Amino acid sequence: METEYDINDKTILVTGGTGSFGKKFIRTILDEYKPKKLIVFSRDELKQFEMQQEYNEKSFPALRFFLGDIRDRERLYRALEGVDVIVHAAALKQVVAAEYNPFEVVKTNIIGTQNIIDVAMDCGVERVLGLSTDKAANPINLYGATKLCSDKLFIAANAYVGRKNTRFSVVRYGNVVGSRGSVIPFFLEKRKEGKIPITDQRMTRFWITLEQGVHFVLQGIQKMIGGELFVPKIPSMNIMDLAQAIAPDCKHEIVGIRPGEKVHELMISRDDARNTLEFDDYYVIQPVQDWWDGEKSSTLKGGRLCPDDFEYRSDTNDRWLSTEKLKELILQVENGS
Repeated sequence: METEYDINDKTILVTGGTGSFGKKFIRTILDEYKPKKLIVFSRDELKQFEMQQEYNEKSFPALRFFLGDIRDRERLYRALEGVDVIVHAAALKQVVAAEYNPFEVVKTNIIGTQNIIDVAMDCGVERVLGLSTDKAANPINLYGATKLCSDKLFIAANAYVGRKNTRFSVVRYGNVVGSRGSVIPFFLEKRKEGKIPITDQRMTRFWITLEQGVHFVLQGIQKMIGGELFVPKIPSMNIMDLAQAIAPDCKHEIVGIRPGEKVHELMISRDDARNTLEFDDYYVIQPVQDWWDGEKSSTLKGGRLCPDDFEYRSDTNDRWLSTEKLKELILQVENGS
């Protein structure tokens, strides 16, 4: 019988460790676990410097900071020496910027991901969990397409690890409340001008808090056997409800959908439904490759196979954020929590 993976006394590295997710993940690990080492890997020296001021070496002896770029394969060999667990959160994520700088996004999100895979195998890393996005399901923009490719690379990596003990899985979730460049900080800024720009009044999105995202990633690390794509059950929100919650007295200006945007988001397509297991709080999309032996895993016991016509879409979701709940989340963003 398999037991859940224990991350205590492990050396954990987070790519993109100075981003919104990375910072919350680092704080959660330090608060709730006892890692042997916890390595922040990112390319931004200023953000690393700022984090080092928050976490002094004496109080947090397990914490390390490692400057580097996932595009740089040789640097990854130095960074991953002795690492047990990788959480791969580094990516170029801005949808519009990706449309105008496509190969820069390819180099980070695809080539950088393959570098992580290859070096993790060579260095004997035990578990590697990649962060995906709802935009990777039936993508219509370049960012989503690169993340779908990244997901496929992660899943396929399990087929050629050989006798190595490295396992690769993926977590996919929706928009993160209050993250850099997200809609709440944008609307809060626009509220000062008395006018809220709305792309499309029908628009819906999946939403998850940073805390929920971090704990779902930790759950994935503990449960994964290699090859799963984990999708949490999270609520949807409507853009007009959000505008009402943030700025009830402001006028609305319909500006139209930006390049690469969808009206509604999708996390599990009908094509994936036949391979998807449903649990109480999450789904697992199983790989279709012949090497998959997920049925042998105790962690997948009790999962219910989804019907063939199932889709997990933000507009047909059965969980929704009320205006009152949206106001609570907005208040958290304003208070920086």
